[in-house]
Amino acid sequence: MMPVVVIISANIEWRVTLPLFANARTQTSPFGEWIETEINGRPVIFFHGGWGKIAAAASAQYIIDRWSPEALINLGTCGGFEGEIERGAILLVERAIVYDIVEQMTDPDAAIAHYTTDLDLSWFDGNPPHPVKRTLIVSGDRDLIPGEAPSLKKRFGAMAGDWESGAIAWVAARNGARCVILRGVTDLVGSSGGEAYDGTGQHFAERAAAIMKQLIEYLPAWIEKTLPANKQ
Repeated sequence: MMPVVVIISANIEWRVTLPLFANARTQTSPFGEWIETEINGRPVIFFHGGWGKIAAAASAQYIIDRWSPEALINLGTCGGFEGEIERGAILLVERAIVYDIVEQMTDPDAAIAHYTTDLDLSWFDGNPPHPVKRTLIVSGDRDLIPGEAPSLKKRFGAMAGDWESGAIAWVAARNGARCVILRGVTDLVGSSGGEAYDGTGQHFAERAAAIMKQLIEYLPAWIEKTLPANKQ
């Protein structure tokens, strides 16, 4: 039976996830640690893919080449736009847009479109095992900048952003791999600034621990929801 691989991107996200599987043997890859466990009788690998687009894309391809997983599930966090979404909301990503591309020689919209991925959720019957917000996410190698929030909301209809979803979704689509991205909102960014932007990372670490614990609790139901019916 091919495994389901759960990609955990950010270092803090991985750090708070690993203790939840204290009995699993930690192994290493070129990108980070990984563990193998079993959920509902299925082999499940938790893989620390690394933060940012470069690590996310490379580790996603590594996972696909090594394990040919039945599904990739990316669990993680994101920042939300104040007034558009609430802290603690869980996003089921339908579209991932890599927005931090600056193309000045040809068509900038075409460049953005090239790295925009619509995730195939045709298998999803609209009844999530836990409450989610089905929406798009903007993804780039940067935290959300308060002054850019209005333009991102206007241009893309964005309500949240992260660092890795765009890369993971793009690689999965190119390989025809089933991919689910679930991201929880840890903090909000508005015109006055970002509530986690205090230079310490403490706010993010505390909220990330709560979000990741919640997502892991939801995971068994999402695995059953995600896999093709003929492989149940």
